[in-house]
Amino acid sequence: MKKIVIAILLMAPLSVFVQKFAHFNTADIIPNMKEYTTAMDEMQAMQKQFEDDLKLMQDELQKKTEEYQKEQANLLENVRQRREQELQDLYNRLQQSYQDNQAALQKAQSEKLSAISEKVMEVVKKLGEAGGYVYVVDTSAGVIPFVNSSLSTDITSQVKKELGIQ
Repeated sequence: MKKIVIAILLMAPLSVFVQKFAHFNTADIIPNMKEYTTAMDEMQAMQKQFEDDLKLMQDELQKKTEEYQKEQANLLENVRQRREQELQDLYNRLQQSYQDNQAALQKAQSEKLSAISEKVMEVVKKLGEAGGYVYVVDTSAGVIPFVNSSLSTDITSQVKKELGIQ
């Protein structure tokens, strides 16, 4: 009897330490979110607007350069220098606009994707707490060397359901 009690007492703590693990795949979730589609459409529209603006600036620079080249031989030295400076300034503005546009696109994309990722992580946290999981790992991150799917629960479909993704 004493041996049975000791055996039960030794095995009881093992059952207390059973840990649950889960995993999900953001690469399967985020592209299917309507917020992601909307964000990508907005980014494409923004990029198109920037490209159109740069095209106008390039056309203006091209036109003024051609005009200058035709008149260059007949211009006084001070007028020629002023026109060359104007062309250089226009070129510099074009370069600065390109850099500013790239920075604005990157910032907007970062902000939009960050908000989407936060929404996914809120759902993952909610499901992790509700399911009593010790760890919930994103398998698309590439940091995790191995996830044994037979010992870990895939909650990707639950995350999709919570986000309203079919």
